[in-house]
Amino acid sequence: MQKPIRIMPCLDMQHGRVVKGVHFVDIKDVADPVECAIAYCKQGADEIALLDITATVEGRPTLIDVVRKVTEVVTVPFTVGGGISDMKIAELVINAGADRISVGSAGLRNPDLIKQLVKEFGSQRVTVAIDVDHNPAVPSGYEVYIDGGRTPTGKDAVEWAKEVDGYGVSVILPTSKRGDGARLGYDLPIIRALKKEVSAEIVASGGAGNLEDFYDAVEAGATILLAASVFHFRIISIPALKSYLKSKGVPVIERQMERQ
Repeated sequence: MQKPIRIMPCLDMQHGRVVKGVHFVDIKDVADPVECAIAYCKQGADEIALLDITATVEGRPTLIDVVRKVTEVVTVPFTVGGGISDMKIAELVINAGADRISVGSAGLRNPDLIKQLVKEFGSQRVTVAIDVDHNPAVPSGYEVYIDGGRTPTGKDAVEWAKEVDGYGVSVILPTSKRGDGARLGYDLPIIRALKKEVSAEIVASGGAGNLEDFYDAVEAGATILLAASVFHFRIISIPALKSYLKSKGVPVIERQMERQ
């Protein structure tokens, strides 16, 4: 029997505030992260992600005080990413109350960090984020970007996902640079490609604009549906999304999932 699909609002954070951009640029202020977390938990979110989107570029760790404040109010599993560049920072984030940590740029620069995180905290607490964009010069057609989508690496996204899957991570979070904030639908080919090649759960991220986009992502192989703009700007509500998915025969979580 298929496990229920999980809905994950994403709080992109800059300077302690929730923001949202398009294609990783044109960043606009949205709200306070604590207020957002409370609202989404009440609406029935199954998980919440907080991503400090400029931490890596600014050469600093995640804002631990914000993480701590959000963990005090969330009632569902909580993933934190951005600026987690070593084991010490990861431990601080976990001790601040995060259920899971997400690494992207630092993991690509130092794959041993991913291995250490899995060994120290367990596979269920480690997510690897992979920002991607189209590039016909690499075998899969998708290239890995780092530094908040600013820096191309020349590395094939599917090959990198297969590598980190071999380290035992439980979740891989590919975000399409082209789809981010555009509301034109998820980049389905990368979801399908990863689903075919890895055993980790796949998060659909970057591009949701309507209810059908979420269903398409499920059909492509995603088991966690991440979105920001459509939730932040009240284009789609979480209850409406769950009702729609149920009508399409997709299992959803009927009540809020308690934190582990």
